[in-house]
Amino acid sequence: MKVDELISYIEEEKLNNKLLDIYLDSSKIQYQKERYSNAVKKYKELYENNTDYSDEVIIVSAPGRTEVCGNHTDHQHGEVLAASINDDAIAVVGISDSVNIMSEGYPMISFSLDDISKQSDEEGSTLALIKGVLAGCRDRGFKIGGFNAYITSDVLGGSGLSSSAAFETVIGNILSYLYNDGGIDAVTIAKIGQYAENYYFGKPCGLMDQMACSVGGLCHIDFANPEEPVIEKIQVDLDEYGYALCITDTKGSHADLTPDYAAVPSEMKSIAAFFEKDVLHELTEEDVIKNITALREKNGDRAVLRALHFFEENLRVRHEEASLKEHKFDIFLENVSKSGNSSYKYLQNVYTNHDISHQNVSIALCISEMVLGDNGGVARVHGGGFAGTIQAFVKQDFIDTYKTAMDNVFGEGSCAVLKIRKYGGIKVM
Repeated sequence: MKVDELISYIEEEKLNNKLLDIYLDSSKIQYQKERYSNAVKKYKELYENNTDYSDEVIIVSAPGRTEVCGNHTDHQHGEVLAASINDDAIAVVGISDSVNIMSEGYPMISFSLDDISKQSDEEGSTLALIKGVLAGCRDRGFKIGGFNAYITSDVLGGSGLSSSAAFETVIGNILSYLYNDGGIDAVTIAKIGQYAENYYFGKPCGLMDQMACSVGGLCHIDFANPEEPVIEKIQVDLDEYGYALCITDTKGSHADLTPDYAAVPSEMKSIAAFFEKDVLHELTEEDVIKNITALREKNGDRAVLRALHFFEENLRVRHEEASLKEHKFDIFLENVSKSGNSSYKYLQNVYTNHDISHQNVSIALCISEMVLGDNGGVARVHGGGFAGTIQAFVKQDFIDTYKTAMDNVFGEGSCAVLKIRKYGGIKVM
């Protein structure tokens, strides 16, 4: 659709039904309408004077994700429950000769497609992610090309909601819809995003974040074969049980935490290597228990604890899946609590040992436990850990009390009430 036509279409509220279908919250439709309209206007403002300006645009969207269970299991070819949320990144995009991307609040990124090879001095940058997705698409036999894009995101960066995976999914969908007739499937886009993050960006993440953002909904994902993960969508309506999903940003700094994140898969793999295996999925919990004395001596206690967390967490994923299918929400909540307990004590990813004076996530969990008490809610560390967010399932009639308590500690707006979105990466218009 042409830019001016699209602006009128949005402002005349013709997109409202689709926005409600995507975001599931009628109280936020006006916000989304204005957000989409402003994004199209910003695209026009940025690019209309370019010689290769395209007045014909599309809008793509990719959600953030929440990890429901399976904390640090994906990189060991384990199992996870993950869900897309109704916070997302959207991009207004038109075809161009080169790649030009303006993300709200950041400088313009522009480059030619002549050289999208990995550059070591670009590691850790948004530019690296973009080039990585382009290269990943090309190397898998898909068409790539230039584009102008304006991107705005309400997936909070560094929050454990996977803003980077949402961004990678947006770029993947841009290339899919502009140059491949929408033919790059969601799983492939997720794999390309992981490739960009691992190889170009330099972060050794698993595939869970990208998969949840790209596929959408609440999914049980088994990474036993990471090239062909088994995905099963699970139907769940939290409103049916009278609960809401709350994510609290504890405002912890992610500076210098890469070694902490990297140590988790590294230590788990060191246990696997003891048995001449690559990942923990190739072992059993009994293997570790039988050899625990030698493992402690060779690899250290934390590595052993993290390995045991992996095996127990895989079981919890299956228990949570079964309880949701059987509509036993109380059992589901019990396992959410157990997952959080294991992450804190055995996985040990709630705070970094390099800075014990700052324990934002620990404080958030403590206050949550005190406030929720016997009110039927549970909280746990969310995502990679060490800083960032906590996740809580809170009874709807207790949301205001819980949100007030969290905002009082971490600042107004720190606690967000979210819904599980049914779509992953999509073309909106």
